[in-house]
Amino acid sequence: MRYVTTFSAEIFSLLNSIIYFHKAIQELERAHTNLSFAAFLYAIIGAIGTFLLAVFLSSAEHWKPLFHRYIRMGLTEYAAAISIIIFIGMPHIGELAGLDKDTLQVSNSFRPTSPDRTVFFVQFWHLPIGWIFAAIIPGLIITVLFFFDHEISSIICTIERYGTKKPGGFAWDIVLLGTTTALCGILGIPPANGLLPQAPLHSESLLHDELEERQVIGADGQERLGTKIVRRVYEQRWSHFLHAGGILAFVSPPLMHVLGLTPTSVLAGLFLFMGEQSLSVNPILYRTFYMLTPPSELPELPKTVSSYLPIHIYTLVQIVLTTVIFIVTLTVAGPAFPIIIIALVPFRLLLMDKMWNRETLRFVDAWACRDGTPEDDEDQKLQAEAAARAMGRDVESGVADSSGVELADASTMTSAMREK
Repeated sequence: MRYVTTFSAEIFSLLNSIIYFHKAIQELERAHTNLSFAAFLYAIIGAIGTFLLAVFLSSAEHWKPLFHRYIRMGLTEYAAAISIIIFIGMPHIGELAGLDKDTLQVSNSFRPTSPDRTVFFVQFWHLPIGWIFAAIIPGLIITVLFFFDHEISSIICTIERYGTKKPGGFAWDIVLLGTTTALCGILGIPPANGLLPQAPLHSESLLHDELEERQVIGADGQERLGTKIVRRVYEQRWSHFLHAGGILAFVSPPLMHVLGLTPTSVLAGLFLFMGEQSLSVNPILYRTFYMLTPPSELPELPKTVSSYLPIHIYTLVQIVLTTVIFIVTLTVAGPAFPIIIIALVPFRLLLMDKMWNRETLRFVDAWACRDGTPEDDEDQKLQAEAAARAMGRDVESGVADSSGVELADASTMTSAMREK
């Protein structure tokens, strides 16, 4: 991951946003197929309502002086959960209760849903040996996907905007996820958690404004104590704990019945919200806006970057690559899409510097896991090699000079001995 740049991270983030939006559309398409027209119209209202209410509540931090600070923080952090609960209950009230609904499919008892199985444990030793070895290929692909997804998600949720650093605990999250996924495979059930706790949505909900006292320089040039609004993320693990506890609780039959009351339109609204939250902090979105902005209104570029044209082309390449990868996910080759994303790493490091000016790449791209850019590292490497060559020449010159002195001294001593 030391060689991953924001070029690949931004593409992966944009891909996640598109997949969320696509899943929302798929849920509404199923509702259109299965429900009456009136129920389908409400499904659209439920999806859009879930999305808009979650977006509205996520801005509660800025409602000051309305409500206490902790109430605003709670509304911001649990905006999606509150919106989901409200729109799960709404279609069961009044005349809406008479509409047909497309709800989540759940099991009525704690047993395998396949009629061919009576126990959870998969007796893999009875499977053909060829298929066991063939399963290694998709297993490796899923491993790569989990690893890359986890690392990129960790990078995105610890960008400079949030002012946080990736802790060692994130590594234990992927260990736990990998272990539970393996157990779920042996039990023949879907993975307990298909997403990772590290996500921009989580960091965004924990982002709060604070007043901080700092030394500022006034109009008269004098230094004085002033206040400035700063944004900080207060990381916590309660959301993750409650999430895992909720999954454990809702596999029990009584609560599983409650889960079955959830309209799929609410799920579509949640997908819309997650896609919007991920897209809203993606630099590709802002650079796309730059393409639609008159040149006279664009921010001023550094002197080393000549124009916005190569930046626009860079952004278009990211959009095209994201579209291609998304199309691949819709085909039978879909499980292999992580391999394509990983291939973008050598593509960026080996080919793109031949297609774009180095200063342009330095402006739009950077290392994802560390400070600086690939171009900075190349410059430092060239400077170190040049310094080593110069030092080598100095050493050789010094050796030659000292050898000449020694030979002269030896010649003088030989002559003196002959004279004696």
